[in-house]
This record gives sequence, structure tokens and C-alpha cells, in this order.
Amino acid sequence: MKGQKTVDLTCGNVWKTLLMYSLPLLGSAMVQQAYSLADLLIVGNFAQNGQTALTAVGEASTMVNILLAFALGCNGGCSVIVAKYFGAKNNLKVRETVNTALISFAVMCAAVMALGFGLAKPSMYVLDIKNGEILNGSLTYLYIYLGSLPFVFLYNIGCGVCSALGDSKMPFLFLVFSSVVNVGLDFLFVCAFHWDVAGAAWATFISQAAATALTVFVLLRKLKGVETEEKPAKFSKQICKDLVVTSIPIILQNSFVSVGNFFVQKRINLISEDAAAGFTTGFKLVQIANVGVGTMTNGLANFCSQNKAAGQFGRIRTGYLAVLTYAMATSLIFLALCEIIPRPLTMVFIENPTEEAVNCSVEFLRIVSAFLPAVCIKIVSDGAVRGCGGNLGFTISTFTDLILRVAFVYILVGSLGFSGVCWAWTIGWSVSMCIAIGFYIGIPCLRRKKSTVQIT
Repeated sequence: MKGQKTVDLTCGNVWKTLLMYSLPLLGSAMVQQAYSLADLLIVGNFAQNGQTALTAVGEASTMVNILLAFALGCNGGCSVIVAKYFGAKNNLKVRETVNTALISFAVMCAAVMALGFGLAKPSMYVLDIKNGEILNGSLTYLYIYLGSLPFVFLYNIGCGVCSALGDSKMPFLFLVFSSVVNVGLDFLFVCAFHWDVAGAAWATFISQAAATALTVFVLLRKLKGVETEEKPAKFSKQICKDLVVTSIPIILQNSFVSVGNFFVQKRINLISEDAAAGFTTGFKLVQIANVGVGTMTNGLANFCSQNKAAGQFGRIRTGYLAVLTYAMATSLIFLALCEIIPRPLTMVFIENPTEEAVNCSVEFLRIVSAFLPAVCIKIVSDGAVRGCGGNLGFTISTFTDLILRVAFVYILVGSLGFSGVCWAWTIGWSVSMCIAIGFYIGIPCLRRKKSTVQIT
């Protein structure tokens, strides 16, 4: 293919190919989380009322994550379908998938925006936020974020297509650029202009728009290199159906988990405002490790999809082991940091926090981080299953995790207090890990006796 570089994941040494492919994806996840954390760090330390502003951003994030789930679903669904056709060397279907995805997901974005604006205020009231300043700050952040959703959707679709075509470097470079812009604007809007929560939200809005513009520019150039003899259709009903079937489990996974976290946040708010502040910091830090693993796993899903289409089933097994090894290494690094220096990590994000807020964050980090290897295995197994078309297994393992976590938060908090929140996380992760492994073992194409010989 001419034009922008694409990479065929069905040939070459599996370990090296996946390492080189996964590193930019991991870097993208880390950078994305870094500028998300920049909001918390700068707001927590430089806003006029740091802990209150930090809690407001954390409360708004429960709704933001639900909205983001739809964009992430578009990314995952589009990338798997594009990777399948790219692996089968069907350029016409690659182009038609991109065209169909842009139209269908634009409609979805409009619907999500309308729903978000309608439910923003009711959702914040449901959280039982007692502090009026926190409530107003949360609504401000949420409304501004809702305005950025078209950029969020388009950026995720662009990144998904680029990754499916084997190029994970360009989205990473654009994300680095946008992150630098985000942090710079955070300091300008929060520290210099004293816009506090609104400043952090506008910084994210503008930086996301910058990343989207660059991603779309490269995507259009890349698609020119995907040559076809026939003119690709602008919209395909069958491909739209495939996109919906592939995207829905990912959307449900992310949105239901976010809905679960919404109700968890509601229960924590009933404990105390300080507990909510501590949970916001601890949860965000633990989330960094899982986002990194999840992003590498998206790469594994593309790898599995390409190789399944090419009949290279032996490479799928090796690829699973490779990504599991790389992802486990990142999980163990975060585990060590959270266990050894949980208090300094917490103190970085909140200026003059209360002792209760710090203790809650430290407790969450120490208990939950010990189970990061378990959730790592679950996420990687889910990725392989999803890439091989096993959407049902992926959905079941995710819903099990969600249901158990929410249920046990409400069961255990009454007797254990904030510790119940921490142990609920570990129960959900452990059980869903076992389910995910079971579905990976049962992938039909990997059980065939006459699989294509593995190429390394």
C-alpha cells in the first residue's frame, strides 16, 4: 500500500511485532492518563479550594466515564472490523468500514450528547452531593466535557483505524502533543486565570480538539494509500450491523462499569466528603495501570482479528502469551509503587488534605493494587476472546466483575466502612478473572487440531 505506513500483523516474529506495536499503544495510554492526572494535580494544588475542586472533578468523572464508554466502543468495534478485512487483504471492505463507521458513529455521538445534557444535572443530584460548591463544580466540568464529545468520538475512531492498519505510532505522537497543550493550558487557566474546575475542563476540551485535527489529517492520507479497484460505498448496512454487534459489548462493558462506579461513588459519598476525596485519588491511580493494560489488549484484539482472518491460529496463542507478559510487567511495576509509596502518591494530588482523605486513598491503593495481576489476566484474556469474535464471553466476564463489585460495596461498607469498598474490588476482579480464562481456553479456532503452523 502506498502513502502512510501500515503494518501486517500476520507475519514476522510475534514477540517482536507485538512489542513494537504495543509500546506506542501503552505510551498513548500513559500519556492520556498523565494529562488526566494533570487536571487532578493542578486542580488539587492550585485551585482556590483544592480538595473541594478535586472532589468536584472526581464526581463529574463518574458521568464522564459513562459518556467516554461510547467513544471507546466505537474505537474497539471499528478497529476489530478494519483489522479483519486488512488481514484478509480486502481493501474495499477496509474503506467501506471506515466510511460506514464515520456516519453511524456520528449519529451515535449526537444521541449521546443530547442524552448527556439532559441527564447531567439529575445524575449529579442522584450522587447525593451535599456540598453545593462541589455540585456546581461538577456540573461545570460535565457541561464543558459534553461539548467536546464530537472530538472525542472522531479521535477514537481515527486511532482505532490507524491501529487496525498496524500504525500505533502516529496516534501516540499526536496524543503527546495534545497532552503538552493540555498541561500548559491547565497551568494557564487554573493558576493564572483562576478558572479552577472550569479551567481544567477547557484545557481538556482544547487539547482533545488539537489531537483530533492531527489524527484526522493523517487518517485521510493513510486511507488514500489503501487502494481499491472499485469505488467504496459510503455506507453499508451489513458493515453497520457488524460494527454495532462488535461495538455494543465494548460499550456495555465500559458504560456498565462506569454505571457501577457511579453507584459506588454514591455509596462512598454517604460515608463522608473526605472518603470521596480519598477514593477519587486512589481510584485514579489504580486506573492508570488498568488503562495501560487495556490499551495493549486493544492491540492484541486487532492482532487476533488479523491473524484469525488469515488462518494463523498458532500466532494467536503466542500473541496472547506475549501481551500477557508485557501487560503483567506494567501491572507489577504499579503494584510495587502503590504498595511502597502510597502516601507520597496521594499527597502529590491534594494540597493540605484531611487525614481521613489520605488514609482512605492509601488503604484503597494498598488493598486493591495487590490484585492488579488478577485483573491484568482478565483484561488480556478478554482481549483475545474479543479479537476472535467471542463477544458473549467478553461481556459475561465484564458484567460479573461489575455486579460483584457494586453488590459487595453495598454489602460490606455497613460492617467494614471504607475498607468494604476496597475488598469489593478484589472480589469482582478475582471471580471475573477465572471466567475470562475459561472463555479464552474455549475459543473455537484455537481448539482446532489442524491450525496453521505458527510463524515466528
